Amino acid sequence: MQVADTKKYASAIVPKDALFDLRLKEIWRYRDLLLLFVKRDFVAKYKQTVLGPVWFFIQPIFQTAILALVFAGMASLSTDGIPPILFYLAGITCWNYFANCLRTTSNTFTANASLFGKVYFPRAVTPLSIIISNLIQFGIGLVLFLLLYLYFVVTGADLLPNTSLLLLPVLIVLMGLMGLGLGMLVSAMTTKYRDLQYLVDFGVQLLMYATPVILPLSAVPDKYRPLMLANPMTGIIETFKYGFFSTGTFSWELLGYSAGFTIVVFLLGLVVFNYTEKNFMDTV
Repeated sequence: MQVADTKKYASAIVPKDALFDLRLKEIWRYRDLLLLFVKRDFVAKYKQTVLGPVWFFIQPIFQTAILALVFAGMASLSTDGIPPILFYLAGITCWNYFANCLRTTSNTFTANASLFGKVYFPRAVTPLSIIISNLIQFGIGLVLFLLLYLYFVVTGADLLPNTSLLLLPVLIVLMGLMGLGLGMLVSAMTTKYRDLQYLVDFGVQLLMYATPVILPLSAVPDKYRPLMLANPMTGIIETFKYGFFSTGTFSWELLGYSAGFTIVVFLLGLVVFNYTEKNFMDTV
């Protein structure tokens, strides 16, 4: 019997034991697949719909209009002197990016089980492609927000941007990594407990009301303020709004808490994700 010479093969697939390894070199080798997944996720979202990509604008506009009507109009809640439409759109733009990243990455294993079971590629490519495709959607929402922002500036609204806007790339990275880390944690657990997927969908909707999307931090009653401050998205959304409006709450401690939480949950999610991918086919 002849023994095959393994040296002639370009690469060998061997088990990886490093739990903190994001395998960036391997992902770079599969960058074409990553871009293909990004295109698939972005295009398939509204494929065979009449309005197509227009839905990327329609959804935040309707969400913002309903929030402004109910909370600013009927309930007369404070918006820190910011035009209600602009206040709610700022919060919705940030929250939707985080929420979409969390929801779509939380079922990575279950949604792609048939693909994972047939061919090998770095499993982290799938959640990373989701984060990038959602980043494109966030960019569209940000353009919509900037157009509305410029409209209010031209019409004489008292809006004063400041140097905190320089933190915008940091805020985007934090939102993406937080959604990715939490999503990887949940995706690992949903291989055994499918109920978590329903809990995530329900929980994300409720959690939005514990962020400054609906009410600015300055208007939250003192007895509920610790609950709002415990939400790691609070510091990110407040910093985003402060950078554009110069009103609200900006605190390095609050933003530092959001950054620290993001780093911890991302590393934890990476460990659990790498551990689960070794044997998830036995439980999915």
